Amino acid sequence: MSIEDESLECKTEISKEQVTENPGPWQVLCEIQLTEDHGEMRIQQLLGEMMLQSSGENVPKWSYILASLLLALSPVLDACAEDPAEAEFRLLREKMVKEQISDAPDYRDPVKDPRVLTAMRTVPRQHFVEKKLQSQAYGDFPLPIGYGQTISQPYVVALMTEMLEVKPDHKVLEVGAGSGYQAAVLSLLVKGVYTIEIVEALALQAQERLKRLKYANVSVRVGDGYYGWEEAAPFDRIIVTCAASLVPPPLLQQLKPGGKMCIPVGAAYSVQYLTMVEKSETGTITMRKSIPVRFVPLTRSGDEQ
Repeated sequence: MSIEDESLECKTEISKEQVTENPGPWQVLCEIQLTEDHGEMRIQQLLGEMMLQSSGENVPKWSYILASLLLALSPVLDACAEDPAEAEFRLLREKMVKEQISDAPDYRDPVKDPRVLTAMRTVPRQHFVEKKLQSQAYGDFPLPIGYGQTISQPYVVALMTEMLEVKPDHKVLEVGAGSGYQAAVLSLLVKGVYTIEIVEALALQAQERLKRLKYANVSVRVGDGYYGWEEAAPFDRIIVTCAASLVPPPLLQQLKPGGKMCIPVGAAYSVQYLTMVEKSETGTITMRKSIPVRFVPLTRSGDEQ
């Protein structure tokens, strides 16, 4: 097996015997396509999975060497394949993370989790808004995506993701897929994302977009997010990207013991509060308010609110 890039004339050889004798995440790592837009973040995710799954195992040294090499080379390979327009958007992402998120204005708590910051630098936000709004994609504000829905402000996406404290082996439920941007960010950090959108047109667009951009570990369905996704439950984490007047009981039931949920709670078209919900190993529920926010309301089937 080999990983090559002819333009850089770099090649790493791994024998079939080594892969056969040492199966696991490093085998997938050897087969990854580095030229994908989110190749660097995917390598980091696989590294996390390797560390989680290798406890008590004799992990071969070459797998760590290979992983480090691929991680070091991925920005170079991405740069080689980047067209001028994408290069400009990449610079805008860097600026967005620095000025809005990691070195946030004084009135905001900065987001510090390096995995979250890397995901925010990686996901091409301009592909999750209408073409006529792409020049505004990295602005410090939400944008309309049609049907009365919005893509959240970048800082809020990063903050909610950090609050969840996700791990590489987690399964996450998102209520309110919208354009698919939040799901794409999460997909680089966890094993799988299940996202629900009640507006069928938005759900189909998000599904097509995520598939085209190769976020393969995201599943999309049309449905009333109030009821969650019972067939895929339980979930390690749940994120709700629309405001509810109360935390939906079905979501509490589908949250694993030891799990966390981040949800805006409050009246529609008024100030809500980001609320952190935690479920203890014994099933006890605790809730903690965070910052004031304003989200579109959780839409219900039959226009229930």
